[in-house]
Amino acid sequence: MMNTLEPDQVTAQLLSLGVEPGAVLVVHTAFSELAPIQGGPLGLIRALRAALGPEGTLVMPSMSDDDDHAFDPGTTPCLGMGIVADTFWRLPGVLRSDSPHAFAAAGPKAREITAAHPPDVPHGLDSPIGRVHELGGQVLLLGVGHDANTTIHLAENLAHVRYGRPKCLMTVSAGQLTRLDYIEIDHCCGNFRLLDQWLDAGGAQRHGIVGNGQARLAGSRAIVQTALAHLAQDETVFLHSAGLCSECDEARATLSAVAAGRTIASPANSRS
Repeated sequence: MMNTLEPDQVTAQLLSLGVEPGAVLVVHTAFSELAPIQGGPLGLIRALRAALGPEGTLVMPSMSDDDDHAFDPGTTPCLGMGIVADTFWRLPGVLRSDSPHAFAAAGPKAREITAAHPPDVPHGLDSPIGRVHELGGQVLLLGVGHDANTTIHLAENLAHVRYGRPKCLMTVSAGQLTRLDYIEIDHCCGNFRLLDQWLDAGGAQRHGIVGNGQARLAGSRAIVQTALAHLAQDETVFLHSAGLCSECDEARATLSAVAAGRTIASPANSRS
Protein backbone atom coordinates (compact mmCIF):
# COMPACT_ATOMS: atom_id res chain seq x y z
CA MET A 1 0.00 0.00 0.00
CA MET A 2 1.39 3.40 -0.98
CA ASN A 3 2.17 5.99 1.69
CA THR A 4 0.13 9.18 1.84
CA LEU A 5 2.62 12.01 1.52
CA GLU A 6 2.27 15.43 3.12
CA PRO A 7 2.57 18.47 0.83
CA ASP A 8 5.87 19.47 2.46
CA GLN A 9 7.29 16.05 1.61
CA VAL A 10 6.21 16.54 -2.00
CA THR A 11 7.83 19.99 -1.99
CA ALA A 12 11.10 18.39 -0.89
CA GLN A 13 10.81 15.88 -3.74
CA LEU A 14 10.24 18.68 -6.25
CA LEU A 15 13.26 20.63 -5.05
CA SER A 16 15.40 17.49 -5.10
CA LEU A 17 14.30 16.87 -8.70
CA GLY A 18 15.51 20.32 -9.69
CA VAL A 19 12.48 22.61 -9.61
CA GLU A 20 13.99 26.07 -9.17
CA PRO A 21 12.56 28.53 -6.64
CA GLY A 22 11.56 31.68 -8.51
CA ALA A 23 11.26 29.86 -11.83
CA VAL A 24 8.40 29.74 -14.32
CA LEU A 25 7.15 26.15 -14.29
CA VAL A 26 4.69 24.46 -16.66
CA VAL A 27 3.16 21.33 -15.12
CA HIS A 28 1.36 18.50 -16.92
CA THR A 29 0.05 15.88 -14.52
CA ALA A 30 -2.06 12.77 -14.03
CA PHE A 31 -2.88 12.89 -10.34
CA SER A 32 -3.94 9.24 -10.20
CA GLU A 33 -0.31 8.28 -10.89
CA LEU A 34 0.96 10.35 -7.93
CA ALA A 35 -1.69 9.72 -5.27
CA PRO A 36 -2.18 9.50 -2.40
CA ILE A 37 -1.11 12.99 -1.38
CA GLN A 38 -2.61 14.65 1.69
CA GLY A 39 -5.16 17.19 0.49
CA GLY A 40 -5.53 15.59 -2.93
CA PRO A 41 -5.02 17.86 -5.97
CA LEU A 42 -4.97 20.94 -3.70
CA GLY A 43 -2.17 19.35 -1.69
CA LEU A 44 -0.12 18.89 -4.85
CA ILE A 45 -0.77 22.48 -5.95
CA ARG A 46 0.33 23.72 -2.51
CA ALA A 47 3.51 21.66 -2.80
CA LEU A 48 4.26 23.06 -6.26
CA ARG A 49 3.73 26.66 -5.17
CA ALA A 50 5.84 26.12 -2.06
CA ALA A 51 8.70 24.75 -4.18
CA LEU A 52 8.52 27.77 -6.51
CA GLY A 53 8.20 30.27 -3.67
CA PRO A 54 6.64 33.74 -3.90
CA GLU A 55 8.83 34.76 -6.87
CA GLY A 56 7.94 31.69 -8.93
CA THR A 57 5.09 31.30 -11.41
CA LEU A 58 3.10 28.09 -11.75
CA VAL A 59 1.49 27.39 -15.15
CA MET A 60 -0.88 24.62 -16.19
CA PRO A 61 -2.80 23.78 -19.37
CA SER A 62 -6.44 24.81 -19.16
CA MET A 63 -7.83 23.95 -22.61
CA SER A 64 -11.55 23.65 -23.19
CA ASP A 65 -13.15 20.22 -23.46
CA ASP A 66 -15.85 21.61 -25.76
CA ASP A 67 -15.31 23.00 -29.28
CA ASP A 68 -19.05 23.47 -29.88
CA HIS A 69 -19.56 26.38 -27.46
CA ALA A 70 -17.72 29.64 -26.93
CA PHE A 71 -15.00 29.46 -24.30
CA ASP A 72 -15.64 31.26 -21.00
CA PRO A 73 -12.49 31.47 -18.82
CA GLY A 74 -14.65 31.79 -15.73
CA THR A 75 -16.82 28.70 -16.24
CA THR A 76 -15.53 26.38 -18.97
CA PRO A 77 -14.01 23.21 -17.47
CA CYS A 78 -10.81 21.53 -18.63
CA LEU A 79 -11.31 18.01 -17.31
CA GLY A 80 -9.39 16.61 -20.27
CA MET A 81 -6.26 18.20 -18.77
CA GLY A 82 -6.73 16.30 -15.50
CA ILE A 83 -8.20 17.03 -12.09
CA VAL A 84 -5.18 19.07 -10.92
CA ALA A 85 -5.38 21.45 -13.89
CA ASP A 86 -9.16 21.73 -13.56
CA THR A 87 -8.75 22.51 -9.85
CA PHE A 88 -5.94 25.02 -10.39
CA TRP A 89 -7.72 27.54 -12.64
CA ARG A 90 -10.61 27.82 -10.18
CA LEU A 91 -8.42 28.94 -7.26
CA PRO A 92 -8.36 32.56 -6.03
CA GLY A 93 -5.58 34.58 -7.60
CA VAL A 94 -5.09 32.25 -10.58
CA LEU A 95 -5.36 33.89 -14.00
CA ARG A 96 -6.64 32.04 -17.07
CA SER A 97 -6.19 33.10 -20.67
CA ASP A 98 -9.30 33.86 -22.70
CA SER A 99 -8.91 31.19 -25.38
CA PRO A 100 -10.17 27.65 -26.00
CA HIS A 101 -6.44 26.80 -25.93
CA ALA A 102 -6.14 28.38 -22.50
CA PHE A 103 -3.41 28.12 -19.91
CA ALA A 104 -3.77 29.18 -16.29
CA ALA A 105 -1.02 30.72 -14.17
CA ALA A 106 -0.34 32.09 -10.69
CA GLY A 107 2.64 34.17 -9.68
CA PRO A 108 4.51 37.32 -10.76
CA LYS A 109 4.58 36.36 -14.47
CA ALA A 110 0.99 35.11 -14.61
CA ARG A 111 -0.51 38.15 -16.32
CA GLU A 112 2.20 38.19 -18.98
CA ILE A 113 1.82 34.47 -19.67
CA THR A 114 -1.98 34.50 -19.86
CA ALA A 115 -2.32 37.66 -22.00
CA ALA A 116 -4.40 37.41 -25.17
CA HIS A 117 -3.11 34.96 -27.77
CA PRO A 118 -4.39 34.01 -31.25
CA PRO A 119 -6.76 31.01 -31.16
CA ASP A 120 -5.75 29.77 -34.61
CA VAL A 121 -2.03 29.46 -33.70
CA PRO A 122 -2.43 27.95 -30.24
CA HIS A 123 1.18 26.97 -29.54
CA GLY A 124 3.39 29.53 -31.29
CA LEU A 125 5.72 32.04 -29.66
CA ASP A 126 2.73 34.34 -29.07
CA SER A 127 1.04 31.90 -26.72
CA PRO A 128 1.36 30.96 -23.07
CA ILE A 129 3.65 28.05 -23.87
CA GLY A 130 5.74 30.30 -26.14
CA ARG A 131 6.03 32.95 -23.42
CA VAL A 132 7.21 30.35 -20.91
CA HIS A 133 9.89 29.38 -23.42
CA GLU A 134 10.97 33.01 -23.86
CA LEU A 135 11.15 33.38 -20.07
CA GLY A 136 13.46 30.35 -19.81
CA GLY A 137 10.89 28.26 -17.92
CA GLN A 138 10.92 24.63 -16.89
CA VAL A 139 8.54 21.83 -17.91
CA LEU A 140 7.50 19.27 -15.30
CA LEU A 141 5.75 16.03 -16.28
CA LEU A 142 4.11 14.28 -13.32
CA GLY A 143 2.80 10.80 -14.00
CA VAL A 144 2.67 11.54 -17.73
CA GLY A 145 5.14 11.31 -20.61
CA HIS A 146 6.20 13.70 -23.33
CA ASP A 147 3.09 12.77 -25.33
CA ALA A 148 1.39 15.24 -22.95
CA ASN A 149 4.07 17.91 -23.41
CA THR A 150 2.57 20.90 -25.24
CA THR A 151 5.98 22.59 -25.52
CA ILE A 152 6.89 20.20 -28.36
CA HIS A 153 4.13 21.77 -30.44
CA LEU A 154 6.01 25.05 -30.05
CA ALA A 155 9.03 23.41 -31.68
CA GLU A 156 6.84 22.25 -34.58
CA ASN A 157 5.62 25.83 -35.05
CA LEU A 158 9.15 27.21 -34.98
CA ALA A 159 10.21 24.55 -37.48
CA HIS A 160 7.36 25.66 -39.80
CA VAL A 161 6.23 22.08 -40.33
CA ARG A 162 3.81 21.82 -43.23
CA TYR A 163 1.34 19.37 -41.67
CA GLY A 164 -1.73 19.99 -39.57
CA ARG A 165 -5.34 19.02 -39.04
CA PRO A 166 -8.50 20.98 -39.88
CA LYS A 167 -10.06 22.32 -36.68
CA CYS A 168 -12.87 24.65 -35.69
CA LEU A 169 -13.91 26.50 -32.57
CA MET A 170 -16.52 29.00 -31.48
CA THR A 171 -15.64 32.56 -30.52
CA VAL A 172 -17.66 35.60 -29.45
CA SER A 173 -17.04 38.85 -31.32
CA ALA A 174 -19.14 41.97 -30.73
CA GLY A 175 -21.65 39.80 -28.94
CA GLN A 176 -22.02 37.43 -31.87
CA LEU A 177 -21.15 33.73 -31.78
CA THR A 178 -18.79 32.99 -34.66
CA ARG A 179 -17.25 29.79 -35.95
CA LEU A 180 -13.51 29.91 -36.72
CA ASP A 181 -12.10 27.28 -39.08
CA TYR A 182 -8.34 26.87 -39.21
CA ILE A 183 -5.49 24.38 -39.65
CA GLU A 184 -3.73 23.46 -36.41
CA ILE A 185 -0.35 21.73 -36.14
CA ASP A 186 -1.69 18.60 -34.50
CA HIS A 187 -1.62 14.78 -34.59
CA CYS A 188 -1.82 11.99 -32.01
CA CYS A 189 1.44 13.14 -30.31
CA GLY A 190 2.42 9.55 -29.49
CA ASN A 191 5.86 9.99 -31.04
CA PHE A 192 6.57 12.92 -28.72
CA ARG A 193 7.83 10.11 -26.45
CA LEU A 194 11.00 10.19 -28.53
CA LEU A 195 12.02 13.24 -26.51
CA ASP A 196 12.75 10.94 -23.57
CA GLN A 197 15.72 9.29 -25.22
CA TRP A 198 16.87 12.46 -26.96
CA LEU A 199 16.86 14.58 -23.80
CA ASP A 200 18.43 11.82 -21.73
CA ALA A 201 21.20 11.37 -24.29
CA GLY A 202 22.06 15.05 -23.98
CA GLY A 203 21.76 15.12 -20.19
CA ALA A 204 18.96 17.68 -20.49
CA GLN A 205 16.30 15.85 -18.46
CA ARG A 206 16.04 14.80 -14.84
CA HIS A 207 14.01 11.85 -13.57
CA GLY A 208 12.67 11.24 -10.08
CA ILE A 209 9.71 10.42 -7.88
CA VAL A 210 7.11 13.02 -6.95
CA GLY A 211 4.32 11.84 -4.73
CA ASN A 212 4.16 8.18 -5.60
CA GLY A 213 4.74 8.56 -9.33
CA GLN A 214 7.38 9.11 -11.95
CA ALA A 215 8.44 12.67 -12.77
CA ARG A 216 10.49 14.27 -15.55
CA LEU A 217 11.90 17.79 -15.52
CA ALA A 218 13.55 19.68 -18.38
CA GLY A 219 14.01 23.25 -19.54
CA SER A 220 11.55 24.53 -22.11
CA ARG A 221 14.39 25.80 -24.29
CA ALA A 222 16.21 22.46 -24.12
CA ILE A 223 13.05 20.64 -25.19
CA VAL A 224 12.50 22.99 -28.12
CA GLN A 225 16.13 22.97 -29.25
CA THR A 226 16.25 19.17 -29.09
CA ALA A 227 13.01 18.77 -31.04
CA LEU A 228 14.09 21.35 -33.62
CA ALA A 229 17.33 19.47 -34.30
CA HIS A 230 15.39 16.32 -35.15
CA LEU A 231 12.69 18.13 -37.12
CA ALA A 232 15.43 19.66 -39.26
CA GLN A 233 16.50 16.14 -40.22
CA ASP A 234 12.97 14.77 -40.70
CA GLU A 235 9.91 17.02 -40.80
CA THR A 236 7.61 14.06 -40.09
CA VAL A 237 9.61 12.54 -37.23
CA PHE A 238 6.63 12.95 -34.87
CA LEU A 239 4.06 11.43 -37.25
CA HIS A 240 3.31 7.72 -37.29
CA SER A 241 3.89 5.89 -40.54
CA ALA A 242 0.98 6.03 -42.97
CA GLY A 243 -1.87 3.73 -42.05
CA LEU A 244 -0.97 3.35 -38.35
CA CYS A 245 -2.88 6.28 -36.87
CA SER A 246 -5.89 8.18 -38.20
CA GLU A 247 -4.82 11.50 -36.63
CA CYS A 248 -1.32 11.27 -38.10
CA ASP A 249 -2.80 10.21 -41.44
CA GLU A 250 -4.98 13.33 -41.38
CA ALA A 251 -1.89 15.47 -40.73
CA ARG A 252 0.01 13.70 -43.52
CA ALA A 253 -2.83 14.51 -45.91
CA THR A 254 -2.33 18.24 -45.38
CA LEU A 255 1.41 17.80 -45.84
CA SER A 256 0.80 16.12 -49.17
CA ALA A 257 -1.57 18.91 -50.22
CA VAL A 258 0.98 21.62 -49.36
CA ALA A 259 3.75 19.74 -51.16
CA ALA A 260 1.54 19.54 -54.25
CA GLY A 261 0.77 23.26 -54.10
CA ARG A 262 -2.91 22.77 -53.30
CA THR A 263 -4.95 24.87 -50.86
CA ILE A 264 -5.83 23.07 -47.67
CA ALA A 265 -9.59 23.11 -47.22
CA SER A 266 -10.94 24.13 -43.84
CA PRO A 267 -13.82 22.08 -42.39
CA ALA A 268 -16.38 24.68 -43.47
CA ASN A 269 -14.93 25.06 -46.96
CA SER A 270 -14.73 21.32 -47.49
CA ARG A 271 -18.50 20.86 -47.33
CA SER A 272 -20.52 20.66 -50.52
